[in-house]
Amino acid sequence: MTTVELDEYGAAVTVPLPAEAGRALSASGIVEATPDLYLPGAWRLRAGGKVGAVSLKVPGHDAVTLRIAPKVPVARLFFLIGYAADPRIYRDGEVGVAEHDEVLPALAEGFERSLERALRQGVLQDYRHTEETALVIRGRIREADQVKRHYGRAFPVEVAYDDYGTDIAENRILRAATERLLSLPRVPDGVRRGLRHHRGRLLDAEPLTRGVRELPPWRASRLNLRYQPALRLAETILRGSSVEHGAGRISIDGYLIHTHKVFEDFVCVALREALAEHGGRSALQARGVHLDEDESVRMRPDLVWYGDGGNPRAVADAKYKAEKPEGFPDADLYQMLAYCTALGLPAGHLVYARGYEPSVTHRVRHAGIRINQHALAVDRPPGELLDAIGTIARSMVADTATAEASELSVRQHLRGAGGLRW
Repeated sequence: MTTVELDEYGAAVTVPLPAEAGRALSASGIVEATPDLYLPGAWRLRAGGKVGAVSLKVPGHDAVTLRIAPKVPVARLFFLIGYAADPRIYRDGEVGVAEHDEVLPALAEGFERSLERALRQGVLQDYRHTEETALVIRGRIREADQVKRHYGRAFPVEVAYDDYGTDIAENRILRAATERLLSLPRVPDGVRRGLRHHRGRLLDAEPLTRGVRELPPWRASRLNLRYQPALRLAETILRGSSVEHGAGRISIDGYLIHTHKVFEDFVCVALREALAEHGGRSALQARGVHLDEDESVRMRPDLVWYGDGGNPRAVADAKYKAEKPEGFPDADLYQMLAYCTALGLPAGHLVYARGYEPSVTHRVRHAGIRINQHALAVDRPPGELLDAIGTIARSMVADTATAEASELSVRQHLRGAGGLRW
């Protein structure tokens, strides 16, 4: 087996690969893969914003494993994931991943420990609502469905009932995440044994249909409080980028995490929590924002902070790395300018991961709009990271207060002058 070590957005690495394998990697989008012009039979591989591990198998050739390391420590990456999932229950180090420098082993061990704590007091039971076609009457008969489907026949019968047991959404999600991890390579043997044990306790929960992206809904409550950390990690596992690809004779399998999405989710949730201290409400992926008066051009800012009266007071967008499409090297600035214009705000805020863009303020000519770029050092300890988010939130509040004070001053001046006369 050949193991290739890559770094997130790092330098390209030249690797001998069969042409089929190189083409499959290039088509998959996992990494950038191009033939090496100076070394026949070799390919240049460069990682982007996906981290984790994948295994590539070509019949007649050694298997190739790609390990893509994140720029930030793995423990910090999991803090970002956990805080974005639920800032109320996540604490740094809760899942115990500090000893790992790879994403997948850390993810597997963190989930196994959380799952062990969740099941320590037994498998959770609750009522599950079920509607089915049965040969015996149970619960209540769904009369409309009975008539529609069976045209007056007595059996089979359409019934609905609430069944008390372990076959509930929470256990189905935990079982699915456990089985997904067991199917992946590079899960440590000790962790794998623990996951098999936990899976055995969850076998009464119905397995999820493979390939279905929507997870069964569950609601956080006092009853499932001990389950919640494991459930948040399970959702991360199941909604992450599971790589299962077959292209002819080639198979690719593994698990990747998109650092762009992890960063953007963390920044938005952390800003929402920080702004809550200043009143109003924050909308993530805000709806109802349009660029034009006819409301035909919709926009979805990452975060809009509204005042108590419902008026927008600040807008922010999180960008792990600046978007620079060909011909539009400053696309992020144009996007934020459009947000500020549509929302009637004097300032907007772009939050980048430090190292990709500097902290700077752009003043737009003839528009009276400022676009503030913030660079967030995601490798800081969690406390310092949240303090930095608090500083950004305070700057958003200050911009709003300055604009409101300026508007009040103008109104008072007009009243003092007796108003405008035409």
